[in-house]
Amino acid sequence: MTKRILLGLLVLSTITISAQRNSASPYSYFGIGENFEATTVENASMGGIGVALKDTRHLNFSNPAANADLRAATYAIGGSLTFLTLKDNEDSQSGNSTNLRYLALGFPIGKKAGLSVGLQPYSSVGYSLLDNNDADNVTLFRGEGGTNKIYGSFGMYAFEGFSLGIEAAFIFGNINNSIINNRIDITRPTKHEESINIRGGQFKLGAQYKRELKNKLQLYSGASITLSNDLSTTGNEKMFSFSAVNGEGDVKDVLFDRAVNGDVSIPVKTAFGFGLGKVNKWYVGVNQQFQSALSTNSSLISNEGGYKYDDSSKFSLGGYYIPKINSISSYWDRVTYRAGLRFEDTGLMVKANNNFTAIKDFGINVGLGLPLPRQLSNVNIGFEYGQRGTTDNDLIKENYFNLRLSLSLNSIKWFQKRRID
Repeated sequence: MTKRILLGLLVLSTITISAQRNSASPYSYFGIGENFEATTVENASMGGIGVALKDTRHLNFSNPAANADLRAATYAIGGSLTFLTLKDNEDSQSGNSTNLRYLALGFPIGKKAGLSVGLQPYSSVGYSLLDNNDADNVTLFRGEGGTNKIYGSFGMYAFEGFSLGIEAAFIFGNINNSIINNRIDITRPTKHEESINIRGGQFKLGAQYKRELKNKLQLYSGASITLSNDLSTTGNEKMFSFSAVNGEGDVKDVLFDRAVNGDVSIPVKTAFGFGLGKVNKWYVGVNQQFQSALSTNSSLISNEGGYKYDDSSKFSLGGYYIPKINSISSYWDRVTYRAGLRFEDTGLMVKANNNFTAIKDFGINVGLGLPLPRQLSNVNIGFEYGQRGTTDNDLIKENYFNLRLSLSLNSIKWFQKRRID
């Protein structure tokens, strides 16, 4: 019920759109929310490439086979600040949100293998929509929550230049949707509330191959496949009246209170990548990703014909350049300069004016890898300008600016066995 009513208002240009701090895209209301792509700030600054990329001092979430190249214990933490402008055919509103993107630790196992573990967001819900065009009837639509992923990833060399990897993850979280309606001719406002718990496992397989060409050029290739999985959904749906306008007052008359359950089927996702470069000098690569349509039989995430999912795809192009990694005279010669582009068909189709409209996403990225004094560690800064959605058919278009920041700490002394003379 919440989904159906909110969908109708989402596509109307007369609604007031508000994006508050800690909220996400209004498109996060669909399914289990806005999807977070598993990528480091370093890789995101290059358009999201990483399936074929090998790196001895940075983690790579795109392909578990990349763990085989770790040569130093690496602790990584990353976050982002998003400035968002929402537009329809008549109005626009701005807001911002902050997110912790990952917390991870990776380390080598011998000379031919590596392991990483960590925590990442998987999806996020954070819309807030207010319909106050009728002074006698004010309605607030709100959603919050999301899902997270705990993962363990292992990679090892099968033979010279060729590595394999596997990742196992557990996805968990909670999503809350609500509608608060306050009519001037009714004593108490009413609230329709939905609460969903989501749980499930996920597995990813990967492979990478590197071959040296002439003039110290390196040719890289890689592929990954995230296997299909089902996320179980259990929850509760409730409608009641209450005594306080802000929705936090005492519950009075309960119209219904029932338990519901189901599952969300996440289809297979495949990614391929190729790259060319010189070690510690430059790299240029491309990624292509495909995924079949998501489906669900959960009544709390049912779309009732208001939206649907089609196959999705994403193309990324990017790379980095280091003027002189061991420069003594110039700090800026040791800096890593990154840039990239991203084109994405999200697969989401929203019905408006009796037509289904595809929601697409586009991003331009640049970034810097700033080395810390006398250390292998570095601070990474990324900037992204992007657009999602469209104002066609009375839908909402997002213009966003992402500021990303990460810290990658390296130490070859971690996990070393002490020697006593």
